[in-house]
Amino acid sequence: MIDWIRVRELREEIGADAFEEVLDLFLEEVETALAVLRTATTEDDLEAQLHFLKGSALNLGFETLANLCADGEAKSGAGARDSVDIPRIVSGYEASKAAFLAGIAEGIAA
Repeated sequence: MIDWIRVRELREEIGADAFEEVLDLFLEEVETALAVLRTATTEDDLEAQLHFLKGSALNLGFETLANLCADGEAKSGAGARDSVDIPRIVSGYEASKAAFLAGIAEGIAA
């Protein structure tokens, strides 16, 4: 679900203080993007939001979320907007967020 190797690499690259800021910004931006995703009216809007979410998720090690977004992005890009399972993407984010925060609290990324 979480690529802890990526998380540790990022934390080492930018430092612990900056990592906290990046995490806060990531969570805020993802939750905003998910709200937009729920109301995306065109395939281009949906595809763009999924692309953004996928990239953000990969950057912070949210592997499951990135995979769900990549699948949705591909479907949307192929004109199959209705087959994109937005509730599954949202629940994938929630589960990933919970696992991530639990892992951070346990010191997995330290």
